[in-house]
Amino acid sequence: MEERSCEQLEKVAADANTLAAFLGPRDVLTLTQEAMLAHLGQRQADVMALFGGSILAGGDVLAAAMRARAAGTYVIVGGAGHTTEALRKRVRTLCPDLSIAAGATEAEIFEAYLVSRHGLLANFLERRSTNCGNNITYLRDLLKERGVRCKSLILVQDATMQRRMSAGLKREMPNVTPINFASYRVRMVAKDGELCYDREPLGMWDPRRYLSLLMGEIPRLTDDEGGYGPKGTGFLAHVDIPDKVSAAWKRLCRSHPQLVRAADPKFARP
Repeated sequence: MEERSCEQLEKVAADANTLAAFLGPRDVLTLTQEAMLAHLGQRQADVMALFGGSILAGGDVLAAAMRARAAGTYVIVGGAGHTTEALRKRVRTLCPDLSIAAGATEAEIFEAYLVSRHGLLANFLERRSTNCGNNITYLRDLLKERGVRCKSLILVQDATMQRRMSAGLKREMPNVTPINFASYRVRMVAKDGELCYDREPLGMWDPRRYLSLLMGEIPRLTDDEGGYGPKGTGFLAHVDIPDKVSAAWKRLCRSHPQLVRAADPKFARP
C-alpha cells in the first residue's frame, strides 16, 4: 500500500474493522454443547459445515467443535472457486508436509489438514461448489441424498464472507436455523507505518488482500441490480446494510479505489 500517515492508517483500520464486525458475525461465543443448549434449546446442532473459502484456521475451528460434539454431522464444503488457488499455495507454504494435489478442491485441502493436524474426519465432503450460492444448494442436496436431518446448521466461513453465506442459507434453506460462527476474528491496527493485525490466525490474508475482500463484499450484499440479492442475481436473501457500514465502505473506496474487487462472472452465479 502507498505510504500514509499514522492518522490516515488508523482511520483505514477503523473503517476496515467496522466492515469486519458486520461481515463476520458469530451468534455464539464458543462452539460447545453448552452454547448450543443456550442458543438452540438442544445440546447439538444437527449439522456443522465448514466452507472452504475460509483461511486455514477454519480447520482448527472445525476440530474444536468436533471434539466438543457441538453438532451431530460434520461437512466440509468447497470445490474450486476464486480463493482456491490462494488456499493451495498458502497450505503448501504453512504445511509443507501435507500432500496437496494441483487440482485439490477446498474440501479436500481442509480434510487433509484436519486428518494431519487433528486426527479427525468429517462425515461428508462436498466437492462441486464454486461460490457461496451453490455452496449452500449443493450442501442442501448432499444432506438430502444422505438422509441427514438439518433443522439447525452451524455455518463456518471466512470472516469476510460469513454474512453472505448466512444470506444464502436464508434464501435456499429458509426452514433451517443458522448459527453463524465466522472462522476467525481479528482487528486491523496501524503499527510502524503499516496496517497489520492485533493477532494473526493461521493462514491469515495479507492486509491488502483482506482489505480487498472486505471492500468487495458490500456491493455483493447490496440489494440492487449489481448485487447478489433479490434485485440482482438473486442467490441471496435481502441484506440490510447499516448506514455506518456503508459510510465506512465509501471512505475506503475513496482512499483505496484500486482495492475494490469486481465479481468474477465464473463465480458470480448460483
